[in-house]
Amino acid sequence: MEFFKIRRDIPFMRNALVFNAVSALTFLAAVFFLFSRGLHLSVEFTGGTLMEVSYSQPADLNAIRSAVDALGIKDVQVQNFGTAQDVLIRMPVQKGSNSAQQSEKVLTALKAVDPSATQRRTEFVGPQVGDELAADGLKALACVVAGIMLYLAIRFEWKFAVAAIIANLHDVVIILGFFAFFQWEFSLPVLAAVLAVLGYSVNESVVIFDRIRENFRRYRKMNTQAVIDNAITSTISRTIITHGCTQLMVLSMLLFGGATLHYFALALTIGILFGIYSSVFVAAAIAMWLGIQREDLIKTGSKKEEDPNDPNAGATV
Repeated sequence: MEFFKIRRDIPFMRNALVFNAVSALTFLAAVFFLFSRGLHLSVEFTGGTLMEVSYSQPADLNAIRSAVDALGIKDVQVQNFGTAQDVLIRMPVQKGSNSAQQSEKVLTALKAVDPSATQRRTEFVGPQVGDELAADGLKALACVVAGIMLYLAIRFEWKFAVAAIIANLHDVVIILGFFAFFQWEFSLPVLAAVLAVLGYSVNESVVIFDRIRENFRRYRKMNTQAVIDNAITSTISRTIITHGCTQLMVLSMLLFGGATLHYFALALTIGILFGIYSSVFVAAAIAMWLGIQREDLIKTGSKKEEDPNDPNAGATV
């Protein structure tokens, strides 16, 4: 389905060097902020107090956050747990008080707002658990990157695999750079969003790469730059439909999902926007600079060549 069809190819690759220079500067800035400021890690990674509270009626999460903030406890995560009456509160470690004292103080403040507040359990999450989660998160990220690279190398060609991985890591580092610069809280949901962006971004790259391979079969007299420009131009309508619909859902979570989903949706928003950019201007351009050509994607010397005018030439299922 297409909302519109562009008759003339847009010369994306003509300005690829300029766009990639801007992208490189953004990437370096993100790396700088990651090393200079670091990530503002949540309780899951740094350790703290985990408190479960139940109410006789649906809990007012905003009132709970206000009550805890009034105690001077910052970076508190408040979310429903199971039902609307059950609330899970994650708090960082406070100097001068242990987990039991901290939870007792919070429960007193919550009872002042709603006397039906009942503490069901309190746990202390040590920093060792946080270190283990951080290590597991890095392992998950490495496995995703390796899997994507292997998949692209098998389906297309190693030049496409290298280009896609550079573009995808570009997206991930820029997301982390935003979180480091603004000191937004980096939690497990945000890590999940980063992994989701990896898959989402590679999907866009695969669509463009697939069209490039198809164009090499169909337009044999086109040079590589013209083939890539045509591939990107011909998929613009699909890109607008897919990313527009996805972004609408993510924006709804960002605007109406509350504090629990805020940073998760924010990471997805940044990732989707830069994912489109990187697939068009980073991945395709790097593949072109690596010297991708028709011979890399099409086996020559076969007994029967495909008809260049066949509209289904190069199509895959």
